[in-house]
Amino acid sequence: MAWDIRVDDDVRNYILEQRQDFRVCTACTGPALVPITVKPPKKNDRMIPIGDYVLYISAVQAMYINRVSMDMLYSDEDIATCYAFNRGRYY
Repeated sequence: MAWDIRVDDDVRNYILEQRQDFRVCTACTGPALVPITVKPPKKNDRMIPIGDYVLYISAVQAMYINRVSMDMLYSDEDIATCYAFNRGRYY
C-alpha cells in the first residue's frame, strides 16, 4: 500500500514509555512527532497501533514518509516556537 509506514523500535519504545498517543503531523521543519495533546488527530489520519497506544500519521505526511524515526520528535522548545502548534502567538 502507498501508506505502509515503518516505525523504528526506539519510537515504539518511546511511545510505550510515555504512555500516550502520538501523532506525526506537518510542522515548521517538516514532519513532527508530538503527543496528541499538542496536535490532536484528525478523521483522515492513518492509525498505527503501538501496544495500548496509537501513532496517528496525518494524511499529508502519509503521502511523503515511509518511516517514523526519533529525529522527528519535537522538543518542548520546538513546540513552543513553531507556528503550526501555537496559532495566534507571536515571537
